[in-house]
Amino acid sequence: MSGTTQLRTYTVKEGLLDEWVERWRSEIVPLRLEFGFVLDGAWIDRERNQFVWTIAYDGPETFAERNQQYWASPKREAMSLDPKDYLVSTDVREVTRAY
Repeated sequence: MSGTTQLRTYTVKEGLLDEWVERWRSEIVPLRLEFGFVLDGAWIDRERNQFVWTIAYDGPETFAERNQQYWASPKREAMSLDPKDYLVSTDVREVTRAY
């Protein structure tokens, strides 16, 4: 895959980690896949109250363009899922696979 891959680390509000993960799995993942994104994995760091995942896109648009289409989609709006309700902070890094 020669497109863009992001490593995303979210610090989740106290007491909401499990709820966030469930909503991410059931709502966000299916729509991200529908938009052509590839999710290589997701991990929970309970000690730090963090959720870590990778997301990649290698299509005709840039990652940023496709991401904007995802956020603007009627299905995304219908979710009534505002990350600010769950997340204290986000760290997004573009990464390249070394192995």
